[in-house]
Amino acid sequence: MTSTDVQKMTWAEVRARRLRRHGLATPFTGSGPADVVAAMAGTHAQVMSAAELAIGLRLGHATRSDVRAALWDEHSLVKTYGPRGTVHLLPTRDLGMWIGALSAAASVPTTPSPHIRLTPDQAEEVVAAIGDALADDMLTIDELGDEVIGRTGPWAGDLVMPAFQGMWPRWRQVMHLAGMRGALCFGPNRGRKVTYTNPRRWLPEFRPADTEPALAWAVRSYLHAYGPSTPRRFANWLSLSVPRASEIFDARGDELRRVEVEGTPAWVADGDAEAPPEAHGGVRLLPYFDGYSYRVGVQCPEQLYPGRAAERVLPGAFQNLVVDGVVTGLWHQRRSGRRLDITVEPLVPLTAAQRAELDEQAERVAVILEGTPRVTIGTVTVGAHA
Repeated sequence: MTSTDVQKMTWAEVRARRLRRHGLATPFTGSGPADVVAAMAGTHAQVMSAAELAIGLRLGHATRSDVRAALWDEHSLVKTYGPRGTVHLLPTRDLGMWIGALSAAASVPTTPSPHIRLTPDQAEEVVAAIGDALADDMLTIDELGDEVIGRTGPWAGDLVMPAFQGMWPRWRQVMHLAGMRGALCFGPNRGRKVTYTNPRRWLPEFRPADTEPALAWAVRSYLHAYGPSTPRRFANWLSLSVPRASEIFDARGDELRRVEVEGTPAWVADGDAEAPPEAHGGVRLLPYFDGYSYRVGVQCPEQLYPGRAAERVLPGAFQNLVVDGVVTGLWHQRRSGRRLDITVEPLVPLTAAQRAELDEQAERVAVILEGTPRVTIGTVTVGAHA
């Protein structure tokens, strides 16, 4: 392909593509929560209510109950440690591919202090103990700790990891590694306590895919959701080294197509270079971590967080106000009993039509959270009973 054959794209087209691929321009129809999560290449779930809202916003009529049913009743979703070792929801139908790819990125953590860290052999022993302990059970963190220490040795229980106002036992530094290896996933809460189990309890046929096919699948999934992109951004998304990510892209040469985004080289999957001409995403209230997912895969921060948003919104884990694919403010929520108060802070003037759409979006948030909305816009404060 010559340089004149390379498809040219603008950042506006990339934003429009992202909105469409993520179900933010128009909600998906005829789809379920697992389809949404697949389209997003995983959904952040460090705050579960935020994950429920992120998925609900991309479906026409879903509520948080639909997401919970997909996770705990149907098991079409699994909650585990995903890209970058952070908590994600992933489609169970793709779990084998995910674990195959994540295992290539999962490494034994190192700490500045030798007396804290696990050796590679100890880390493998703990991961195996976690998988065995959860094979036929669902355990809280304390119960799992007792099992791990009993299966390994007292060294695993040494309280050496600074955590909040206390110390965690040594073995906990590889919990994310166990998730990324397919030995652990989250179970439903037991009261207020988080539980963990082995995904094979719900998915007896689950097997991690071989690494190279899994990484090829991960590149395609990533580029469909976040492309056009580069090996460097793929490395950041999956937590690989840049040289390793470049090798993966090079090995997929016949399956990828080079494009240019306002002069910057990037790649899409071959046959998947759709570039919608305009971003008609309207006004969206993205929950915690959703804004991070929305930008982490490809978007240059200066393109997604222009002007004051770069100073006010980008540095923190805020809930983002997005207008036509660009972050233009932030929003907060506060619960008092059954009432949910939402305060929106736009950083640019909103038109009358955008203010009306903000009202509609707040109502949609309330429906997803299974509340009865009571919306007022004047001081850009939106209230809903949740």
